[in-house]
Amino acid sequence: MATFDAAARERLLARLEPTIASLARAGRLRGYPRNAVIVHEGEAGDDTFVLLQGRVKVYSSDLDGREITYGVIEAGDYFADMWFDGQPRSASVMTLEDCICSVVPRAAMEDLLASMPALARLMLARMTARVRTATTKLRDLALKDVYGRVVSVLEGQRGPATVSEPVTLYPLTHQALASRVGSSREMVSRLLKDLERGGYVELGVKRITLKKKLPPRW
Repeated sequence: MATFDAAARERLLARLEPTIASLARAGRLRGYPRNAVIVHEGEAGDDTFVLLQGRVKVYSSDLDGREITYGVIEAGDYFADMWFDGQPRSASVMTLEDCICSVVPRAAMEDLLASMPALARLMLARMTARVRTATTKLRDLALKDVYGRVVSVLEGQRGPATVSEPVTLYPLTHQALASRVGSSREMVSRLLKDLERGGYVELGVKRITLKKKLPPRW
């Protein structure tokens, strides 16, 4: 397990907004290698993780290996905070690269929420935003076809591209995109190849460049 001296710890915490930094200071720092599953769906747990370095994905999978990704969390945010109802973890979390987290135990979190109204407001606002995102994703799954969901993900990150202002999404693989839209990699790859032939996108290694606004239907 990686160890962190006081200077290294302060450098990591200095990157955070003050309220999140206060939360991170209440935990212990841990390092995780790429592709490590930090949180397992269905297991008990009440630690909250503040992500100081790296990226993680929040996902669910079944016994056949099918997977859906709920979102990707970047450094400066936190995850695994849905333990207030005492239920098991509702999703798994895997590192997408080497990560450093501050692991905050439940008792410390409860003390901070009681003494820091700013933290409680921030967590409530972010939980509301996540519910809105989940509602949008559920609506897309129910009302849009695979192509429509692909467009929502691609243009939802940084907005639609124009001929004069292309948008490059990196890192983004066909499998990662398929997991986010609830489809197979083969189906998503076919759609992307068609869009590339139509001049709408350019495909690279872990990279998709949007060259102009994607058509509403395909």
